[in-house]
Amino acid sequence: MELIIKNFKDDSKLETFLNKVIQGDCLEVMKKMPSEIVDMVFFDPPYFLQLPNKKRLIRWEVKTEVESPEEYWDKFSSFQEYDDFIARCLTEIRRLMKPNATIWTIGTYHNIFRIGKIMQDLGFWMLNDIIWFKTNPMPNWLGVRFTNSTETLIWAVKDKNSKKYTFNKDVAKNYCFKDWKKKLTYNVWRIPICMGEERLKNEDGQRLHPTQKPKELLERIILISTKPNDIVFDPMAGTGTTGMVAKIHGRNFIMIEKEEKYVKAIEKRFTMSLITHLQ
Repeated sequence: MELIIKNFKDDSKLETFLNKVIQGDCLEVMKKMPSEIVDMVFFDPPYFLQLPNKKRLIRWEVKTEVESPEEYWDKFSSFQEYDDFIARCLTEIRRLMKPNATIWTIGTYHNIFRIGKIMQDLGFWMLNDIIWFKTNPMPNWLGVRFTNSTETLIWAVKDKNSKKYTFNKDVAKNYCFKDWKKKLTYNVWRIPICMGEERLKNEDGQRLHPTQKPKELLERIILISTKPNDIVFDPMAGTGTTGMVAKIHGRNFIMIEKEEKYVKAIEKRFTMSLITHLQ
């Protein structure tokens, strides 16, 4: 069966796009999807890093250029334009969530506070913030401020009346610090960024996606906050890590991705996974 759906229709039923990647603009696609169908959402929107146009990041000691984490889809003309975009996305996401579904939103200091405010304004109810501490952050080349070694995740339900959301306490205990095995895991997670074979590369050997999330991060999220056969939704799927992890652990998924190069990467990852499984 085909993994990729390129022409998504308004009358599409859940079974036609379950465990599929829908290629298209998430705002347009989500409007065509039926309400209250997903159990968990991983929302990884543009970070809006606000880098000046054509700004180059240079390693001072060796005078070489650092790969920018910004792509065209991360650029907005103003905070208001960005906020409007996020609000439109979250409005549709909230409609798609089942009454007791949860959402995980990730961002940096550039955007996470704005997103949190928008979420509360829309009626989402915060459960936790999680600090992802990157054990191998990007180097601090300029030395003019602290090294950025964290990202923040907001874990929330669609409103304050959502009480029966999934939280697998026994699974969460597996991620405790070594000397706290009988305790629930802290809201600080020590996970390295994608490196080595996990980091997907293009034909020139450069990273394919600037903010590819590590499988370990998605594994914690999915195993802690979903049950087998639940539907995990990622409206900005990137290279498809969310769907890959969901599939590995017996969950269903729905992913949306606009960029052709990322859709091709997802298709390749799933094909290689199937080949490996059959060997």
